[in-house]
Amino acid sequence: MSRPRRFAPGSALLLLLLLLLAACAALRRGAPMAGELRCQCLQTEAAVIHPKRVAHMELIPEGPHCGVPEIIATTKHGKKVCLDPTAPWVQLIVTRILNSTTSKKS
Repeated sequence: MSRPRRFAPGSALLLLLLLLLAACAALRRGAPMAGELRCQCLQTEAAVIHPKRVAHMELIPEGPHCGVPEIIATTKHGKKVCLDPTAPWVQLIVTRILNSTTSKKS
């Protein structure tokens, strides 16, 4: 009959250190972590972008991932721009988009 193996106190610490190093290496490579919760917009733009230059707008409400609502516009050239949700022109566009989607459903 064999005895159950015991881990030395240092082996648990070594395992924890290895896991931490692997996570840091993944972050440096830019690999997304499972269940990553963070804001997508680190910096916002308040300058007016002509609506004809915008191909797509994404509205992301505030939630556990980020404490502020995020508005990401994609230009026709493929550039993504985070818009300032407090800018009056952005609020006007968002209101128009929301009103047009609710009127289409009715």
